[in-house]
Amino acid sequence: MIKRYILPVIIVILVVLLGVGLVGFNLFRDKAISDFFASMQQPAAPVSTYTVKPEVWTPNIEAIGTVSAIQGVELAVEVAGIVKEIPFKANQIVEQGAALLQLDDAIEKADIVAAKAQDVLADQTLARARTLSTRGVGAISNVDEAQSASLAKKAEIAKLQAVLDQKLIKAPFKGTVGIPRIEVGQYVSPGTVVVSLQDLATMRVDFTVPEQMLASIHVDQPIKLNLTDNDEQFDGQITAIEPRIDPSTRLVSVRAQVDNDSGKLRPGQFAQVRVQLPTEENVLTVPQTSLVSSLYGDYVFVVRPAPAENAKPADAAAAGEGEKPADAAKPAEEAKPAEPAANGEKAEEKLVLAQVFVTPGRRSGLLVEITKGLKPGDIVVTAGQNRLNPGSAVKIANEVNPANTTESGLPTK
Repeated sequence: MIKRYILPVIIVILVVLLGVGLVGFNLFRDKAISDFFASMQQPAAPVSTYTVKPEVWTPNIEAIGTVSAIQGVELAVEVAGIVKEIPFKANQIVEQGAALLQLDDAIEKADIVAAKAQDVLADQTLARARTLSTRGVGAISNVDEAQSASLAKKAEIAKLQAVLDQKLIKAPFKGTVGIPRIEVGQYVSPGTVVVSLQDLATMRVDFTVPEQMLASIHVDQPIKLNLTDNDEQFDGQITAIEPRIDPSTRLVSVRAQVDNDSGKLRPGQFAQVRVQLPTEENVLTVPQTSLVSSLYGDYVFVVRPAPAENAKPADAAAAGEGEKPADAAKPAEEAKPAEPAANGEKAEEKLVLAQVFVTPGRRSGLLVEITKGLKPGDIVVTAGQNRLNPGSAVKIANEVNPANTTESGLPTK
C-alpha cells in the first residue's frame, strides 16, 4: 500500500525540483545580464567642439530688405496716338534725353506750320497799326487789338509745340531700359506704360529695425548686404531714417545706399542686411548651434576631464551632472591627469560632458554672446546635443565642425 504512493510523491518532488531549478536559472541569467550591462562602459560619442576665448567682435543688427534702383521709373505716354518708332532695344543703356518712343505727330506739325503763318500776319498787322498810330491816323485801340492777337497766336504756337513734344518720350536720366511693352503701329491711350528705366549704377535697400535698436543706428553708418548666405557681400551706408515709428508694428523704416559696380543687384531682390555696430573687445561668444533652450533656461554642454575613480560622489556629480549653473561652471582642474598605460605611453584622457546653464546676449551672424556661465578656455559642444546627456563619455572630432566661423559670423569655406 505504501509503495503505491511512493512513486507519485517522487514524481511530484522531481517536478518541484525542476521548476525551482528553472526559476533559479532564469534569476541567475537575468542577474548576470544585468551585471554585464551595468559594468559595460558605453563607447565615447564623437562631438564637434569650440574653445571659448575672448575675441574682438563686431555686433550687427540683422534685417530683411528689398533692393530698388536709386532712380527707377515706369515711363508712360501722356497723349493718345499711334506708335511710329521705338528707337531702343531691351537692356540698352541710354543717356539722359535719349529718344525712347515716337508717336505719329504729322497733324501737330501741320498745325504748328499754320499757326506760325498766322503769327507772321499778326506781327505785320501789329506793326502797321503802330505806324498808323504814330502818324495820328490810327486809333490806339487798333494797336491794342493787334498786339493782343499777336500774343494769342504766339501762345497757341507754344501750346501746339508742347503737344508735339508729348509725342516724343525721352529718357529723364541715364539708365538701363527694360523690355518694350508696345509695338510699332499700336494705338496707345494716355497712361499706357511704355518701358521701365532703371539706373543700376547705385542701388538702395529699404528695411526695418525694431524700435529698441533706433538708438544704435544713424545716418552714414556702414552696412553689409547679402543676397544669400554664400553670395558676394556688398558694402553700403545708411542714407535716411524714418522719423516716425510705425505704431502697428513698432518698426522703424531705414534706407541705405549700395554701390552696384558688379551689376549683380537688381530692383525687387530680397536682401539680408546687417548694420554694423562699433567693435567690442574681450567678448565671449559661441556658435548658435551650441546653445540649447529648455523650460529651465539656456544651457550648453562643456567637455571636461572625467573625474577620478576614487572621487567622492558629490565631486563626481558636480563634474558630470551640472544641474546648477554655479556647480556646472566649477573648474575641472581637480580631476587627476590620465595615468600612463602599461606600455609606457600616456593613455588617452577620458572626457565627459557637463551641462552648464548660461545667459545669452546679442546675436550676430552664426555667433551668440554669452554674458554669464562660461569662462575662457571652456570647450563647448557645437553639434549633436539632442543625443547627449550630462556625464556621457565623449571624444573630440572636429573634422567637420560648424563652429569654424569667420569674424563676421559666417562659416569658412
